[in-house]
Amino acid sequence: MTNLWVNILNMSITASYVAVAVMLARVILRRVPKVFSYILWSAVMIRLVIPVSFTASFSILRLIRPASQSGTGVMEFVPHNIGLQPQPAVDTGLDSAGSLINNLLPAAAPAASTNSMQVILWSGSMIWLAGVIALLFYSVISYMRILRRVRTATLVKDHIFETDQITTPFVCGFVKPRIYIPAGVSEQELSYILLHEQTHIRRRDYLIKPLMYLLVILHWFNPLMWLSYALMSKDMEMSCDEAVIKKLGPQIRGSYSGSLLGFSVRRSGLVTGSPLAFGESSVKARIKHILAYRQPTSRRVAVSTIAVMILIIGCIANPKPVQTASQPLYSGYAVDRLLENRTMYVGDNSKVVALINDLPLPAGVEGAGIELKTGSQPYELTIHYSMKEAAGMMKDGALSGELLYWNSILLFSLIDNVGIINNVVADNTGEYDGVTAAYTFTRQQVDQQLGEDVRPYSKNEPGLRQLIDRLKSLSVLDL
Repeated sequence: MTNLWVNILNMSITASYVAVAVMLARVILRRVPKVFSYILWSAVMIRLVIPVSFTASFSILRLIRPASQSGTGVMEFVPHNIGLQPQPAVDTGLDSAGSLINNLLPAAAPAASTNSMQVILWSGSMIWLAGVIALLFYSVISYMRILRRVRTATLVKDHIFETDQITTPFVCGFVKPRIYIPAGVSEQELSYILLHEQTHIRRRDYLIKPLMYLLVILHWFNPLMWLSYALMSKDMEMSCDEAVIKKLGPQIRGSYSGSLLGFSVRRSGLVTGSPLAFGESSVKARIKHILAYRQPTSRRVAVSTIAVMILIIGCIANPKPVQTASQPLYSGYAVDRLLENRTMYVGDNSKVVALINDLPLPAGVEGAGIELKTGSQPYELTIHYSMKEAAGMMKDGALSGELLYWNSILLFSLIDNVGIINNVVADNTGEYDGVTAAYTFTRQQVDQQLGEDVRPYSKNEPGLRQLIDRLKSLSVLDL
């Protein structure tokens, strides 16, 4: 459950940045048809439900430089192993907000059987689940109330029903949506109503709005998502109003606005109590928009279409990794990148992975993932490798873990609190019957062989270069 909760948090944070971008875009696009603003909200919906994405250089998320889980396409603001980190930390993409949150997170207590952060995560997941269940229950009850009110409605024609139990028209239903209208509606008003509600049906709004509401329920703790839902509903209704004016002509703006106002005065509150049926919301803003609406030129529509497509792709794409200019390798090691990812904690997953990825490997050997043990000291790092060819691992006719030993020494220097490093090499060559070789090194062994603590070497570039120079004189056989 805690893993699901962390996934929800990461998607919610990502969607929040996208929602802010969409809100800003709505301001810029305020003079173009509202259907474009309505379409933009699809980017927020995608971010709320799909945790992975592709990368693009023009992603809007590149502005905040968030952490990204290596190779998975997941925006990882909250690490999945945060409950096991000695000093829990999140990366909001904004330094000030991240520092404030991280200062409030409790550090791990080595003597305790459970970290405080694990308790917080579990409690948060239970509160989140309770909120989801409560909101789903409320939604079902509200929807059942509507169905009970319209069960005596009279069929007018096709999928249009009339009843004196409601005071405002709306669409209701998922599989076979119906249009419900109040009794006594004039012929003129009826033409507006049917065209408006049929636009909802033609665009499948009766499915889109409930889906968005369901996603908001999953992210109920995020106020930006409730605001997004309200604004999306507003854009949805305004775009349908525009469709009515486009179909019947600008001369009906006055009478159409009057109809909206009349329904607003008579509203009973039934429809607005349920998010699953279409009511007449944001009436004041809609009337102002109807009176000011002018048919856009084909050029403006074309430009708006291109702009919206670019914005949506930019919102749903993850940023590409930043390519920084790197110094030449020093004896096979990227010193500048190693120093950049130096960390005090082995639980800092993103930096530890970056360090391992920047270490050279024997020819024919590939990385195959890592494991962290941070529940109690000594903290362990296990690095898995897959051996495709044996030549790079051979020395004096036998398999040798010498390069892995040198790499481990550098990791002991660059990761302050790691105590044990396991290098596990799985044979995929077929030469050794699939036997797995394991090379385990401890900080005590390394410090003993070098005669000093290796951590100070990574304080600066000259120090790390000096340690690299010493590696060539060290042999794993001497341990």
